[in-house]
Amino acid sequence: MSIRTEPVPARTDVLTGQPAPAAISVRGVRALGLALTAGTLSWATSMFTVGNNPTDSLGLTITDTTGGLFQLGLFALLAIQVRTRATGLTKVAKGMLVVEHVLLAVATLWSFLHAVPALRDAAWLIPMDIFWPLSMLGMAVIGVKIAFAGRWKGAARVWPTVAESWAVVTVPAFGIFGSPVADYIGGAHLLIGYVALGVILMLRPQLTGARA
Repeated sequence: MSIRTEPVPARTDVLTGQPAPAAISVRGVRALGLALTAGTLSWATSMFTVGNNPTDSLGLTITDTTGGLFQLGLFALLAIQVRTRATGLTKVAKGMLVVEHVLLAVATLWSFLHAVPALRDAAWLIPMDIFWPLSMLGMAVIGVKIAFAGRWKGAARVWPTVAESWAVVTVPAFGIFGSPVADYIGGAHLLIGYVALGVILMLRPQLTGARA
């Protein structure tokens, strides 16, 4: 009987330099992708029907509410991005997702509060309005970062850039064309972007690195 004194050999079944497995299952990505798709469809439908800035007070309430549902869908998307480390492994890459959570949380709160007629004209609600475009611009930055990080593969890697360019495309459209043209542009972009991204996540969740 002999006693080993040399170091234990390193494992050869672990590939150095490879990204760690995602902390989310394929089923989890599919469920969150469905939430993104459903929330986006609700807002896109309202944009095609009552518009983004309808004069009817009930229509405005519908738009705010469906906009809030869309934002809840974005939280589902962020959950996938966080748990798959989609933006990368650096502190900055992780930090931008934290910042986006804060921006989106305030924007979502504004949407649901603004849907209440009694609160719509409250002075304290006005400063919160800026978080809507800020949160969408934040999503655009995240989309670009995902494409460069390369942790997501195939369509899942490039489609966040398409989806999260919503603010870049739609906000200028409202300034140039106004309603209803910009409403249709915004609704169409939601279908092409976030709805399609949700479908990709449901059909090909493994592209995010999700485990079986």
